[in-house]
Amino acid sequence: MTERIGRLAIIGVGLIGGSLARALRHARKVDEIVGCGRGKANLDEAVALGVIDRYTHDIAEAVDGADVVFLAVPLGAMRDAFEAMRDRLPTTALVTDGGSAKGSVVDDCREVAPELLSRFIPGHPIAGTEKNGVAASFAELYQNRRVILTPLPENMSADVARIRQMWEACGAEVTEMPVAHHDEVLAATSHLPHMLAFGLVDMLARMKENDEIFRYAAGGFRDFTRIASSNPVMWRDICVANRGALGPMLSAFAAELDLLAERIHAADGDALLEVFERAKAARDRYVDGIR
Repeated sequence: MTERIGRLAIIGVGLIGGSLARALRHARKVDEIVGCGRGKANLDEAVALGVIDRYTHDIAEAVDGADVVFLAVPLGAMRDAFEAMRDRLPTTALVTDGGSAKGSVVDDCREVAPELLSRFIPGHPIAGTEKNGVAASFAELYQNRRVILTPLPENMSADVARIRQMWEACGAEVTEMPVAHHDEVLAATSHLPHMLAFGLVDMLARMKENDEIFRYAAGGFRDFTRIASSNPVMWRDICVANRGALGPMLSAFAAELDLLAERIHAADGDALLEVFERAKAARDRYVDGIR
């Protein structure tokens, strides 16, 4: 039985934070939702849509009296958020987040608010779209999607279980893994693909005949590059925060591209076919086979 949340404070009421609010409200697992952010128009819209009950622009005020705090701000803003809440967060409140890199967030908490470490349960919902803002949020975003928790040695098992139950109430499948392993896995499966999409679109946009290139882009191009419409600030922060894992992954992929280019120049059809067949088999097995 999922424990009901009396007051939920969401710092950053956009797609991720707004969808959590909608999902918990739909599941009737929260009594009051307080939003916090800088954009007044977005927060006014969040109230009008019923996503939050009220809002403030002050993080300390937002967390005052909260039972659970969800940080849905860019990675570059996490440190300031921890520092702002440290003196007003109730002693019984739990804090979790939705950051795509976990090592940097844990470091931020450890450096500016170490007393919160025992009550900070890092998390990462593997869900989203390329759209931003509370208007893009929807209650079903986390249905049958994975949420990764990366518990810390300082965390109590009962607190981790409570955050797990919160996500399960949203319809998510919750798993756990160490912080460093999470960042390595996400560098390969999420961060690298985003870099490829951003890099490809930027390269083509800088070509002289870019208008014609984009005009004749087929469905495959649109599907592959959809994620290049994601929030640039968020992805800048992810790259910097997870550079230790993402940098080597990009270098490895660059080497793979160089090898493909050599095989194409050499018209080595057998080698190319071997790569394509191996890749198809792997995707069919590991991606299409996952539900």
